[in-house]
Amino acid sequence: MLFWIVSLGFAVAIAALLLRAFFSGGGRTANADLQVYRDQLAEVDRDAERGVIDAGEAERARIEISRRILEADRAGGTSDAQGRGGLIFPAALIGAAVAGAAGLYLHLGAPGYPDLPIAERIARAEVFKADRPSQAEAEAQTTLPPASEPDAAYAELIARLRTAVAENPDDPMGQRLLARNEAGLGNYAAAAKAQRKLIELLGTEATASDYATLADIYVLATAGYVSPEAEAALKAALERDPTNGTARFYSGLMWAQTGRPDRAFGFWRALLEEGPEEAPWIGPIRAQIDLVARAAGVDYTPPAATGPDAADIAAASEMSAEERQAMIRGMVEGLAERLATEGGPAEDWARLISSLAVLGEAERAKAIWADAQGVFSDHPDELAKVRAAAAQAGIAE
Repeated sequence: MLFWIVSLGFAVAIAALLLRAFFSGGGRTANADLQVYRDQLAEVDRDAERGVIDAGEAERARIEISRRILEADRAGGTSDAQGRGGLIFPAALIGAAVAGAAGLYLHLGAPGYPDLPIAERIARAEVFKADRPSQAEAEAQTTLPPASEPDAAYAELIARLRTAVAENPDDPMGQRLLARNEAGLGNYAAAAKAQRKLIELLGTEATASDYATLADIYVLATAGYVSPEAEAALKAALERDPTNGTARFYSGLMWAQTGRPDRAFGFWRALLEEGPEEAPWIGPIRAQIDLVARAAGVDYTPPAATGPDAADIAAASEMSAEERQAMIRGMVEGLAERLATEGGPAEDWARLISSLAVLGEAERAKAIWADAQGVFSDHPDELAKVRAAAAQAGIAE
C-alpha cells in the first residue's frame, strides 16, 4: 500500500508541474512584455520633463508604445483562452501515461508483494536450502516408474552377487559392483547402501568419483532432487577433485533448486564451455541454461553445439543400424588418426576418449588417456578437461 501511495503522489506532482508549465508559458511572456512597455512610457515622460525630447517627439513615442501595449495585451488574452480551451488534450495525455504505466506494472510487476533486495533474497534462499526435505523424505514422496525386469541369466548373476557381498561385506570390489548393478536395475536404496559401504571401506582412499556416484544414486532415487545428503556427497567429491563433472553439474542443479540461479549459472556455464559435447550433462545444461541465465540476470549466448552437421544427420537417417555404427566408428577413427599425427586441443582428446568408451573400447580409451597425460603434462588446465572425460569413462580416478 505504501508503494501505491508514494507512486500516486509522484504522479500527481509531476502532472501538476506539467500542466503548470503548459498553461503559464504564454502568460509569463506577455506579462514581461507589458512591464517593459510600461517602463518605456515612464522613461519617455522623464525625458520630456528634462527637455531631452520635445513635446511632439514625446507624444509620438507614447502613441507607438501604447500600440505595442495593446498588441501584447491581445496576445496574452489569446494565450490564456487557448490554455483554458486546451485543457482536455494535456489532461488526457497525462491520464493515458499514468494508466499505461499502471497497466504495465500490473502485467510485469507483482502488486501487493514487498520489495526484495538482493541480501534478503539470498537470506531467504539460505533458509529454504536449510529447511528442504531430507533424502528419506524426498524418496518417500517420489514415485518412480517401475524398473524393467532383467532377463533370467542376468537376474541369476545379480542374485549370486548379492549373496557373495553378504558373505564378504568388507570387499570393496564386491560393494562397488553391487552398487553399480543395483542402480542399473533401479534399486536405488540398495545401490546407495552399497556405495556408502564402499566409501566407508575405502576411508581416505575414497575418490571424487566414488562420492559423485553416491550423489548420482541419491538424485536418481528422487527423480532429480538434490537432497542435503546428496549435497554432502557432492561437496566431498569437489574437495577431492574440483573438476569432477558429475559433482559440478549436480551442484549447479542444487543451487538452481534452492533459489540461487547465480551460483547455478557459474557451475553450468563452465561445464558447457569446457565440454566435451558427448558428456552426459551437456544436454540437460543446454536445455536449461537460458532460463537459469535469465533468472541470474545474465545476458548469455551458449556456444554452438559441436557434432555432425545437417548432411551427416540426413545421411545417417537413411542408414541401417550397422551402417550408422560403421559411420560413427569411421568418424572416431578419423579423429584418432588426426590426433596421433597432428595433435589437437584437449576438447578433441576428451571427445575421443568418451567416444571410445561408448563403443566399448576401454583399452584404447586407456591408451589415449595415457598419451594425453604426456601431451598435456605441462598444461594442467587442459589436462583437467581430458581427465574429466576419462573419469566419466571409468578409466581414470
